[in-house]
Amino acid sequence: MQAQPNILIVDDVPENLSVLGELLQPIYRIRAANSGARALQIAQSTPIPDLILLDVMMPGMDGYQVLRELRANADTRDIPVIFVTAMDGTDDEEKGLDLGAVDYITKPIRPAIVLARVRAQLELKRARDILSDHNSYLEQEVARRMAENQLIQEVSIHALAHLAETRDPETGNHLRRTQEYVRTLARSLKHHPRFSHYLDERTINQLAQSAPLHDIGKVGIPDHILLKPGKLTSEEWDIMKTHAQIGADAIAQAIADSPRPVEFLQIAQEIARGHHEKWDGSGYPRGLRGDDIPISARLMALADVFDALICARVYKPPMPFEEAYAIIVSGSGSHFDPDMVEAFIREFDNFKRIAATYAE
Repeated sequence: MQAQPNILIVDDVPENLSVLGELLQPIYRIRAANSGARALQIAQSTPIPDLILLDVMMPGMDGYQVLRELRANADTRDIPVIFVTAMDGTDDEEKGLDLGAVDYITKPIRPAIVLARVRAQLELKRARDILSDHNSYLEQEVARRMAENQLIQEVSIHALAHLAETRDPETGNHLRRTQEYVRTLARSLKHHPRFSHYLDERTINQLAQSAPLHDIGKVGIPDHILLKPGKLTSEEWDIMKTHAQIGADAIAQAIADSPRPVEFLQIAQEIARGHHEKWDGSGYPRGLRGDDIPISARLMALADVFDALICARVYKPPMPFEEAYAIIVSGSGSHFDPDMVEAFIREFDNFKRIAATYAE
């Protein structure tokens, strides 16, 4: 059963409170206030009124002022208010409605009209409450499903990335570290004049989401090359370098297979193909130079090299942070975008923190 609606009656004349109370009491739960200040106190207490019948002409705080206060408070702004007053001028009625009253009843009251209008406003309020609850539920459900889809997407990305990484067991938390390095660099450059057009928060999240796929192309590299403990021959190195294009091609196929555009895959393709390009044009696979290299790939290049330097491999021990720092800084303008190196310098402590958090 529905709860009995609560109605607050506000009037400074006791007789008026009595008349309205006796009329409405058999159907509704009634509370009364003989001043505007008291009405505001009751309106904010539990249970909050479902409807307020408000006199206009009261000493101290009049009905118009009470309505302004009700509408200014987040807890009471949605309570419907019906003015009940002896003022029957058109201007008075328009003023009340302009302030947000839902109806206007003139004194002396006619019981049938009061009951009809009260019932109508309570039914409207109930309909609004049902709609609001339904919309709130829908918003929560959409948010839940989006979060669930996001989680599934992230898990799937990491599962795909690990297909490449698990063939090289020494990389461990490389995916997570490089993901956070990219996020950190991007946020540091978010307001830089060269990057602000691109690095909004949505794109930064997509960059971090895409980063784990940077070496997905390694699935196409033979084990005897990928896992070789010593230095690669020039022929082997040429084969190893193809992983960038293999990864980009695989992601391009995923994009083609999708019935609609998937933004993060576009970024993932840029990263997979371009993260071994160098600022001076000496990188691979296309020998791009400067700003011709996608921003996403430039971010990934710095993150990937830093992590490779500080981590142990079968062919080398881990490098101390300060040595890795010096190599990155010395690569400014040759290997790396100079502005990204400046961001790295600013964020070096965060890079060390990320490395420690996701250590092997």
